[in-house]
Amino acid sequence: MKVVMVEPNKPAYATEIGGDYKSIHDAVGGLIEPIYFLDEQGVVMVGNEEAKILGLEGNRRFDDGIVAGPFIICGDNGEDFCSLSDEQCEKYVEMFSQPHTITQDEVEQDMKIEISFF
Repeated sequence: MKVVMVEPNKPAYATEIGGDYKSIHDAVGGLIEPIYFLDEQGVVMVGNEEAKILGLEGNRRFDDGIVAGPFIICGDNGEDFCSLSDEQCEKYVEMFSQPHTITQDEVEQDMKIEISFF
């Protein structure tokens, strides 16, 4: 599966990983969590669900918060994660080419717990 890898303190790069759970788990270093901070339909960020709790480094800032630890950007066909097109890879490598400097204090202050009642 063709993805864009975004790691703390590094420019993003395109790479290939397996499309199975273990491959994605290994890429993000733990439990996988879809993150919907991108505006493009059919594209999703996938990060480590426990990154902030584990004290992983801050990676990138978004309007909705800070993402800690490594994350990938991949396609989302509604049922499964899938490859990005070459054009999408180029777009996201460029978008995430500049690492952000984020302190651990900023990461800790960004931690939130959302509770939903039904």
